[in-house]
Order: sequence, then structure tokens, then C-alpha cells
Amino acid sequence: MSDTPKPPDVPLQIQIDDDVANGHYVNMALVNQTETEFTLDFIYIQPHQPRAKVRSRVILNPKHLKRLLAVLQDGVSKYEERFGPIVLSEDGRH
Repeated sequence: MSDTPKPPDVPLQIQIDDDVANGHYVNMALVNQTETEFTLDFIYIQPHQPRAKVRSRVILNPKHLKRLLAVLQDGVSKYEERFGPIVLSEDGRH
């Protein structure tokens, strides 16, 4: 049995609520994992503030996370081909 979902016979229609469509700006992410799932916390840290707030939490199984990682790597490669390399500082913050 394959773990890859069979494509639907009908085109998939995806809906998005207005508040979700607006999105959230985040400038930090934390990743935690167990044997069965990965938890991604997306956080916004305001400058000079002692507290930060989790704006969104996404929980994925390992196979979905690996697929997401591949899509993100492809997106970064395409971005860098078009706009040039994304340079990180030595501390990895920027």
C-alpha cells in the first residue's frame, strides 16, 4: 500500500478564511519532534521586548514534513536563481 494519496478525480478546491489569508509576520521558528510528529511554532519577537508570542503552530507527520522541506528547498533555489543568494549572518539571525 502506497502512502502517497491518490490524486482526486475532481479538481481540489481550497478555501481560505479572510483572517487566515491575511497571514502573520514571523521572525522566528522553533521545531520540536517526537517519533510520530513534528511541531513547528512560528513566533514574532518585537525588538527590545522580553516576551514573544507564538503566532501559529503547525503539527505534521514526518513524511509530510519531509515533503514540505523539499518544496521549501526548491523555492529557495528558485528565489536565489532569480534574486541572488540569501546571505545569513554568522549568528544565523538574518
